[in-house]
Amino acid sequence: MRISTMIFLTDETLGPVQLARELEQRGFAGLYLPEHTHIPVSRKSPYPFGGELPREYGRTLDPFAALGAAAAVTERLILGTGITLVAQHDPIVLAKQVATLDHLSGGRFTLGVGLGWNQEEAAAHGVDWPRRRTAVRDRLAAMRALWAPEPTGYDSEFIHIEPSEAHPKPKGLRVLLGGAAGPKLFADVAGYADGWLPVGQDPAEHLPALRAAWTEAGREGEPQVVPYAIRPNADKVARLRDLGTEEAVFILPPAGADEVLRTLDDYAQYL
Repeated sequence: MRISTMIFLTDETLGPVQLARELEQRGFAGLYLPEHTHIPVSRKSPYPFGGELPREYGRTLDPFAALGAAAAVTERLILGTGITLVAQHDPIVLAKQVATLDHLSGGRFTLGVGLGWNQEEAAAHGVDWPRRRTAVRDRLAAMRALWAPEPTGYDSEFIHIEPSEAHPKPKGLRVLLGGAAGPKLFADVAGYADGWLPVGQDPAEHLPALRAAWTEAGREGEPQVVPYAIRPNADKVARLRDLGTEEAVFILPPAGADEVLRTLDDYAQYL
């Protein structure tokens, strides 16, 4: 099982260059970064994991810029978003960002996609909250049209793109969808993604439903399941390995170099 990591990189933590180098040298498989453009202070949207919203949510670095820096100093490390708030992006610009980072990293980029939880943040981007699931699906379809080998247009209720030259093209880009298990999410995974990023959920409990949705959609093979933001212990890691998990993403503290490197030293027992 490959062990990757995720972290809220901020202006107060260690930087992406140092972290990426340490991860690759120590044998970790990947680095995933979350995204929040800003956090309105109204706090109308409750923190989904309960309690006070952690400080790092309002201080996150832009994941594409930070992962670009990480790509420049590594050769093997998987670089991913966990997750990109696709509904908050112009799909033409996002398609270019994704393709460029994938190109510069030699095809190492994974696009983690999510619907988001902070309604006030999304509203500032003009997101129609009840229709954000449709917006994400629509934007991903438009982006895939731009990534097509030949100039391909896209028309929907919200987006019109003429057949266009749009290079570079991603190289076998992996798209993983995050969110709470359920029929709607699994239909979306089967409809436009390569797999699922579960957070705080037991993958084993939901695998039958995910596989059923995958088969119903006519997809071949198996959906990838990449358990995300895990706080590991021996029993938890053993269960994931017994499940046949190919990659798991451990959470790192949003801290300075000393604390993060101590955590990596502790996680090394699972490599």
